[in-house]
Amino acid sequence: MLRVIAIDGPAASGKSSTAGRVAERLGWVHLDSGALYRALTLAAVDSLGEGGRRKGEEWPAQRVLDLADRLPVRLVLVGTRFRPEIAGADVEEAIRGERVTRYVSMLAAIPEVRTWVNTRQRQAVEGLEGGGGGGGVVVDGRDIGTVVFPEAPLKIFLTATPDERARRRLFQRGQDVDVEQVRRESQALAARDAADSNRRIAPLKPAQDAILLDTTALTLEQQVTRVVELARGLFPG
Repeated sequence: MLRVIAIDGPAASGKSSTAGRVAERLGWVHLDSGALYRALTLAAVDSLGEGGRRKGEEWPAQRVLDLADRLPVRLVLVGTRFRPEIAGADVEEAIRGERVTRYVSMLAAIPEVRTWVNTRQRQAVEGLEGGGGGGGVVVDGRDIGTVVFPEAPLKIFLTATPDERARRRLFQRGQDVDVEQVRRESQALAARDAADSNRRIAPLKPAQDAILLDTTALTLEQQVTRVVELARGLFPG
């Protein structure tokens, strides 16, 4: 049975950075679930257009899923990480743009889309059981431990204050980290938290057996080390 570490948490809590480095330290594979949602959003924006949805309404779910299968939108294992692709093209950088960020939460709230993404993630991980996983896989997202891999032996839920997450987000973007910028970004993250936590399908919350890790006062290396210690204690050898 392939070993799975599920890392969940709100936006800008350091999930992907932590998961990637944990996987590297363990010699495991990394799967960023958000990358698949973002790739699907990019495909919808480019192919269906922002005008493909009326203001305040979703794109039709079936049109999005037909598009995903036709292009296709998929995860491809490259080395020790899954790369998002659209029609065979690497879109890792393109999915981080503002056009995608603006719509990804809306798209991820569509039940049919969540089912499609969850199925693809499970298939990707199941495909590693033939020996391509290097011993295990680290998956990060917002419902990995509660919905996608509830059987994962190790579940981590990362948290940090909205202000600290705002500072990290601004730093990553190369923007000035002044008081006003932090305030605006913190408010935006708090709104995203509320939307993710109160959605009807797969709300953001820690699994009952998840280990809560507050990273507000931790460096990235410190939180990576903590998760690696937990993993090595649970998965010796």
